[in-house]
Amino acid sequence: MNSILKNEAVVRVQKALSEFSNSLKIIILENTARTAKDAANALNCEIGAIVKSLLLKADDKFVLCLIPGDKKCSLNKLKKAILKKDVCMADAEQVKENTGFSIGGVSPVGHLKKIDVLVDKTFNRFNDVFAAAGHPNSIFKISNLDLLKITNGKTLDISE
Repeated sequence: MNSILKNEAVVRVQKALSEFSNSLKIIILENTARTAKDAANALNCEIGAIVKSLLLKADDKFVLCLIPGDKKCSLNKLKKAILKKDVCMADAEQVKENTGFSIGGVSPVGHLKKIDVLVDKTFNRFNDVFAAAGHPNSIFKISNLDLLKITNGKTLDISE
């Protein structure tokens, strides 16, 4: 399990967390948190408190949408919110190239390239949420407010 903490992607996430606050630590899970359901089961929390970090391609630009585990990203709401016509999910190669993470471990922080972050407004149901930390078995707990601050995220109505 300690080898996960040495993983290059996990190290990048820990660096971003530490620069924001010394109290934010990566938690290594025995079971995978590759899906929101897996993460909620491993953490014994509501599935909505799990942050799904979804990279979408909007015209010629990428945007990271943070969506609660019990919701889906609404492409129609997203298109209206960001005033783009052509919006689709990024493929695995685009996710890796832009974030530095593989699908199943995409973190809201520590990306290779600067990406605008949009946070779904329904996270306001929770004080604390859990997000991937660069590996399917690593997560971190963060307050809803700090998630917005650390990602410089914009709160929008983008889920259904």
